[in-house]
Amino acid sequence: MSLSDTCPVIRRIGVLTGGGDCPGLNAVIRAVSKDALQCGMSVVGVEDGYLGLIENRFCEITDDKLAGILQQGGTILGSNNKSNPSRFVVGYNPAPPKGDGKPIYADVTAKCMTHLRQHGVEALVVIGGDGTLTSAATFSKLGMPCVGVPKTIDNDIVGSEITFGFQTAVATATEAMDRCRTTADSHHRCMVVEVMGRNAGWIALHAGVAAGADVILIPEIPFDMTKLYTRILSRSKAHKRSSLICVSEGAKPAGGSQIVAKVDPTSPDPIRLGGIGKWLADTIEESTGVESRYVVLGHVQRGGTPVAADRVLSTMLGNHAMKLLREGKVGRMVAVQRGTLTDIDLSEPAGKQRLVTPAEPLIDAARAVGACFGD
Repeated sequence: MSLSDTCPVIRRIGVLTGGGDCPGLNAVIRAVSKDALQCGMSVVGVEDGYLGLIENRFCEITDDKLAGILQQGGTILGSNNKSNPSRFVVGYNPAPPKGDGKPIYADVTAKCMTHLRQHGVEALVVIGGDGTLTSAATFSKLGMPCVGVPKTIDNDIVGSEITFGFQTAVATATEAMDRCRTTADSHHRCMVVEVMGRNAGWIALHAGVAAGADVILIPEIPFDMTKLYTRILSRSKAHKRSSLICVSEGAKPAGGSQIVAKVDPTSPDPIRLGGIGKWLADTIEESTGVESRYVVLGHVQRGGTPVAADRVLSTMLGNHAMKLLREGKVGRMVAVQRGTLTDIDLSEPAGKQRLVTPAEPLIDAARAVGACFGD
């Protein structure tokens, strides 16, 4: 039996990448599109996430367009992390004193459905994080068959033990910390490296262990500054050449709060964390006298070529998404549980985050090799 003999009635699918960019997005687009094209389906891409869906911007995906994108970072379709069809900014109130200057929101999901029908889209593969997948669940309920593929470097989507992009972000952060260690050794410094993750400490935990960080600070474990001072000073007295701290952007001291870099009320995720690295370096130097520097990796963790493991995972997730479509299992999100591909309801990850728990085995392993979590 040929591959086309096993394909369903669906003749045309749409592919959308939403939220922040992430290594491996193009590998998923490639896996989904090549599978669909081999089945005799046509494929259309939605440009710039839900913003393209709102503004009716689509592009045809052909086999030629997929050439060479497996190893390419970012997304050939573009993305957007501010456009929520259920709460889209359509204007602003007048500035004071005539008004409050706040944005005016509207639900434009019906408009999006019209655009999908205009382009003949019969099913939609949505690649994104919890916010993107929440909107996909809405479209699924309105009659547009949707399958979701979980994406985030933060690895914090509920229902899946790993998401593509995470392994590349960890590899990038690890390499950066390796480089920071050598310069810290040269000057007998304390080096603080701030990594991404929002409220989840997965990147800091994995990269910290991989780089042999002396201190690993994650949002799930509030830290005691006195214990950090003790660790750093004890290393200096033992003639260790440096101290390396890996801190997640969402980490906070016990009894304190996260450091917020910016608040964007127009974004579905308005809180932008950042600044903990500088605060730590300044505070440590002032309190211990140990010369300290900080590095914020930021969006470096999002960019560049995906590692082999992420390319493989992306391909498998994309293939499983197409299997679900062929089997008529829509309104579902592809997931990895206990190392096996499965699927869950699209609405399950909505408004939730998969956080590091105290029972996480890697925490015990890190402590056993001498890492301090500040608790």
